[in-house]
Formats: sequence, structure tokens, C-alpha cells
Amino acid sequence: MTTSTRGAGKAPAVLVLEDGRIFRGRAYGAVGATFGEAVFSTGMTGYQETLTDPSYHRQVVVMTAPHVGNTGVNDEDMESKKIWVSGYVVRDPARVPSNWRSTRTLDEELAAQGVVGVSGIDTRALTRHLRERGAMRVGIFSGDAIQDDAALLARVQEAPEMTGADLSAEVATTEAYVVPAIGEKKFTVAAVDLGIKGMTPHRMAERGIEVHVLPATTTVEEIYAVNPDGVFFSNGPGDPATADHPVSVMRGVLERDTPLFGICFGNQILGRALGFGTFKLKYGHRGINQPVQDRTTGKVEVTAHNHGFAVDAPLDKVSDTPYGRAEVSHVCLNDNVVEGLQLLDKPAFSVQYHPEAAAGPHDAAYLFDRFVKLMEGQRA
Repeated sequence: MTTSTRGAGKAPAVLVLEDGRIFRGRAYGAVGATFGEAVFSTGMTGYQETLTDPSYHRQVVVMTAPHVGNTGVNDEDMESKKIWVSGYVVRDPARVPSNWRSTRTLDEELAAQGVVGVSGIDTRALTRHLRERGAMRVGIFSGDAIQDDAALLARVQEAPEMTGADLSAEVATTEAYVVPAIGEKKFTVAAVDLGIKGMTPHRMAERGIEVHVLPATTTVEEIYAVNPDGVFFSNGPGDPATADHPVSVMRGVLERDTPLFGICFGNQILGRALGFGTFKLKYGHRGINQPVQDRTTGKVEVTAHNHGFAVDAPLDKVSDTPYGRAEVSHVCLNDNVVEGLQLLDKPAFSVQYHPEAAAGPHDAAYLFDRFVKLMEGQRA
């Protein structure tokens, strides 16, 4: 990604998809050039949490909500220390933010962090195109980065694809740190950071859990050095087919019968650890309005998602795995994609979506309580 100074609002910008479709608008955020995988997010709120979610590393996010930036940016709603999206696409940016917590505009924040964006394009048409053709590589070019269309398309087609990308180590912490329990400490959890969101350890801390956040490169021995009551594997970017090290570490945890919980990328890691495959979805699930059924209770939840890959596990039967019986516990009602797994003979489960959901909804918050019950049962 190459960027220059702010003042982007008046510069022309061009969005070029790898299949040759071109959209023209105005620069938003930094001026320059950027590349990534074009994906769309259906959330009408929570854009700051989306931007700072490490799972969006190397992705250009298209917002389907037409009006973006109306609540500005603050320092409290960040899910990590920086914006991770490679680029940002909006139709109608707010001219003036209106929120008592706002300290600066979204345009200013994108520019300050060097994030190239584009505004004023038909995001509905772009979203429909991605739904038909699938997520694909894209480039955004503004200011002096604009060349003739053929040259821009060639640059997009030279960019790396998301399939085969191993990205967790690029976004994870390099040093272990501790998030203390809020109130009385009840449990210790070792959390493997594959791109963790800040709200996740906070949700556990609210339940009396001291969370030791460990790098993506952590070993089984380093996990058990903190004497955990449970182990957590976080969300994160990239292709789960490349995540051989986290899969190996998770198998070591499963062998020890330690209560285990995985979210998003962690769900895919559990799937691989159990012997299931993974595959790339056509355009993925992203947004805060995805319907999921908890098959263990029959309850339907409105949930927050950000995943472009999924686990290939049978929906209609209990599967035998090296760690006992496993079943699909949650399923997306839009397309029957696997949204959760659980072991029946060991204390381990995972979900493909985000129960921490800082921007809402909170229908799935009970999953943290389910993790606590597993640790209580193991201690008893």
C-alpha cells in the first residue's frame, strides 16, 4: 500500500476489481494506492470496530449501509491499536459527525493511519457484483496513483490472493500480556492470539477470568506454563489451511482434556484439528445481522460475523474423530454454513461468529458462560 498526505476529499479515485469491473468516485481517507480482497459488510453500525478488527487484515471493506461516518471516531471503541483494513469503500460519507463521544472524523482517522479509501460510488451495485462473482482482489487508486485502466488492472491482478495466505503472525501480539479478572478471580485462561479483538478478553474478565494472551507462535508448553483452567483460540485473518502450527497446538490441548473454546479462526482450527477440511466461501459472512441457530437448544440468534472461510463438516450426523465424537452445534440459516462445533466426549467447543460483539448484537454472549461452565465442571 502506498499513501500520501490527507486532503483526500477532492481527489478523484478509481476502484478496480480483478475481473475488470471499474468504479469511479472520490478519495476518502488517505490518497494513494492500496490492494486487498474486496468484501462487503452488512452492518449499519459499528464501523470503528470493523476497521480495527485484525481479521480484516489485507481486505478492502465495502460498506453496504449508504451513510457512513455519522458518529465519528473515538478512542474507546477500538478493537486493537490500529486500523487493519487495507482499504475502505463508502457511498455517502458523513460531512459532519454527530455524537457526544466523537473526537475526530472518520475521514481524518483513515488519512492519519494511511488507509486509502473511496467514496461516492454505487456500493449497492458493487455488492451485487461481489455476490454474483464472489470476493476477489481489488485495488483503490487516487491522486497521482491513477494510471490508465489497463495498467491499474494489471497491478490488481499481480496482488496476492487470500487463498493460501498465512496472516495470523502478522497481526498477533509478539509478547504475552495479561488482562486481569474484573472482581474476584475465578479462573485462568490461556488465549492464543491469532488476531484477537480487545473485547474478547474483556468479556472473559467480566466473568472473573484472568486472561493470559499469548502470541500465535506459542507452544503447548508455554500454554501450560500459565497453569490454565481453560484455553481459548481467537479470531484472525487468512486461510485456515495454512495454520498448521495452531492446529498442532490445539491437538496438544485436546489430548490433555483442558476446556477449550474457539471463535471464528479458532473454530476453523478446531475443525482441522478434528480432521475436517476447510473451504473458501464465495463472498463470506460479514456484518452484525446474520441468523444462526444453536442446534443444541433450537434457539435462533442474530449474530456478528467476519469470515471468508468455513469448516466442511457433516450437518446430519455425529462424526467420529481422534478425540471422540463431534457434531455441528450451530448453523447459519441463510446458507447452512457450519457456524459451530462441539465435542461430545471432551470439554471443547467453538463458534464461527463473534459472541463478544462490541457493536452488538449480544444474543450469543451466553457462549462465554458456557465456557465458564466447562471450566467449573472440569474443576469439580
